[in-house]
Amino acid sequence: MIKAEHISKSFDGRAVLDDISVTFDTGKTNLIIGRSGSGKTVLLKSLVGLHAVDSGAIYYDDICYTSLGFKERKAIRKDIGMIFQGGALLDSSTVVENVKLPLDLFTSRSEAEKMERVKFCLDRVKLTGADRLYPSELSGGMIKRVAIARAIVLNPRYLFCDEPNSGLDPQTSVVIDNLIRDITEEYNITTIINTHDMNSVMEIGEKIVYIHEGHKWWEGTKDDILHADNRELNDFVFASAMAKRARRAAK
Repeated sequence: MIKAEHISKSFDGRAVLDDISVTFDTGKTNLIIGRSGSGKTVLLKSLVGLHAVDSGAIYYDDICYTSLGFKERKAIRKDIGMIFQGGALLDSSTVVENVKLPLDLFTSRSEAEKMERVKFCLDRVKLTGADRLYPSELSGGMIKRVAIARAIVLNPRYLFCDEPNSGLDPQTSVVIDNLIRDITEEYNITTIINTHDMNSVMEIGEKIVYIHEGHKWWEGTKDDILHADNRELNDFVFASAMAKRARRAAK
């Protein structure tokens, strides 16, 4: 469980997050949605510790993360997996080397133990036979799978995903969504996904938080969202659907 209590964040005197309180449940896919500039990315980065909040508190289970010092936070960071929007793979490293990197940095396992874990994670994301390939030789979907394998190689308790379907075709997006959901359930991870993809919302949105102009405007499930009595949310859903149709028509 990750919980935010009354967190606020400003940049250059402009409030980006304003008094947001929300709880993200363990073992579920928790989605943050909102228009560009709404504050959803800042919220995600604040939760993971990339931004320091101006006020409020963030809890990882029963630990107040915002009150910890740098060294104290390190222990929790080892329990965090992160999937970045573009994958953030090292271009000069092979698939195996990219996935093994967290093990090299944070564990004292033997090389054989590391390779066994890397193989397990690559098998888990259904990516075999690509061990010696470099990122430039991979498709967009394969890059995201490598990023997921790297994110789970340390057995994280918390998983953050920043636009995991960005740049992917609809079919591959569904594969990535299902993979993230299955891993979340299988390992009982607290997963938080920042997305604007309504397909993801309707497929795997067990808990959805809609951010509007820095405020938590609505929260519910994928079953609630189509019947929500919330004008701003409805406008966002409608605009997202229209943009999707426009993209399909342009192809």
